[in-house]
Amino acid sequence: MVAVKGYPMMNTGKIKACVVLKDGASASPEEIIEWTKERIAGYKYPRVVELLAALPMSATGKILKKELRK
Repeated sequence: MVAVKGYPMMNTGKIKACVVLKDGASASPEEIIEWTKERIAGYKYPRVVELLAALPMSATGKILKKELRK
């Protein structure tokens, strides 16, 4: 599961991806960045990847993006 959002990093508008890996899967943030860099446009790939155990969800099942900013 992935949540991607704009990330105001020194006012450059970089992209941050919060990633939850499937059970048994392994990948480093650098591997994820390289994988996406090869497959999508240069302005779309994430510059920052954070690996999480689970994404914060509301009672209705929506991702709580405010929690991801913390």
